Amino acid sequence: MKLLFVLFVSCAWTLIGAQNYYQALMDYLENRLLAIEDRMQLWHEQAHQYRTEMLDFKKLTSEAMTGIKNDHSMMFKDLKGASARMDLVEREMDYVETQNSPRACATKAEKVLEQEAWGLQERDEVEEEEDWEELQSRVSDCMEIISGIRSVKILKRIGSPKGMWTRDPKSSKLYVFNGTSGDTVYEFQSVLDFSRSLGVAGSRMIHLPSKWTGPGSAVYNGYLYYINQETDTDVQVVKFDLVSGSVTEIAMFPMERNTILYTLNPETVADLAVDDEGLWLLFTPTDSEPNISLAKMDTSTLDIEQIWDTRCPRGNAEAAFVVCGTVYVVYNTRMASRSRVQCVFDVNDMMLTEEAPLLYFPRRYGAHASLKYNPEENQLYGWDDGYQIIYRLTIKTKLLA
Repeated sequence: MKLLFVLFVSCAWTLIGAQNYYQALMDYLENRLLAIEDRMQLWHEQAHQYRTEMLDFKKLTSEAMTGIKNDHSMMFKDLKGASARMDLVEREMDYVETQNSPRACATKAEKVLEQEAWGLQERDEVEEEEDWEELQSRVSDCMEIISGIRSVKILKRIGSPKGMWTRDPKSSKLYVFNGTSGDTVYEFQSVLDFSRSLGVAGSRMIHLPSKWTGPGSAVYNGYLYYINQETDTDVQVVKFDLVSGSVTEIAMFPMERNTILYTLNPETVADLAVDDEGLWLLFTPTDSEPNISLAKMDTSTLDIEQIWDTRCPRGNAEAAFVVCGTVYVVYNTRMASRSRVQCVFDVNDMMLTEEAPLLYFPRRYGAHASLKYNPEENQLYGWDDGYQIIYRLTIKTKLLA
């Protein structure tokens, strides 16, 4: 009996210990679950708070974007209105400026420079008068002036910001001078071929025996006339036969080295121009000379036939061209705006002051690096920030004074 009692008591204590262990385990698990529930509740509250803050931020952002859009719309309307007012002011300024004629052409006595300064031999009074009458008769044949710019055509954009392109008045061939100096010229068979080409592809490369300096070259009747200033000697005008590929004439001019013809285009030492009357040279003898000078050249021998002081200042000039014996100087500002012709000089002294045009070029990209006139087409070939532009001109007959 004692043994049974002992076994009973031992089993009872074992059962009681197991129950306590299981109870402790259940209490531990319950506490852990309660802690997890508390943590999940905290996460839920934080997530709700974050969501509320994100919604508020989204609302504020949306309101700010709406305000920005409204401000942008109002600013765009203001800028549009300002642009319209600026156009109106510009038209009014153009009207006011067109009421003021450009500076009057100088008289013959003021225009003709002393030819001895160019090393020409003196003639007696009879010979000089006969030569003048002969020259005057020949130069006076042309009686046309520009009255306006009829249209503008932007052909393409190739090459450097500065350069020159022109067409031979006696043929359909086109010539491109890329940059401000070089010994290569690109020849195209026509303007159409040039417009269809990719860059200068398809052109004939012409290599010159010496470098051309500045965008002041000219092409006339199968010959290229260009300025060369590679050494410390005088400026040269070179006549190059485009067919045979040889130099036929070279003329030396006692001009100061590194003179600037147009202050807005310092690369232009001198500028050759072609019109109905032949070849002209725009230049300045010294860098201290305030005005642009003009010389009539013989296309065959490059001899100087006559020299004029145009009275047109070099300051703020960007280019010039000659039409029918009349020089048109184009001016601009250093911060490029609208180019304009505001100085006109007639070598024949046959233009009335009131009919001298004050031309404004349409807005473009920058400033002209060069302007070349073609008398057969009544067109200007302009180079503007790498763009090749054609200006079609309206021509009228001069009124005799």
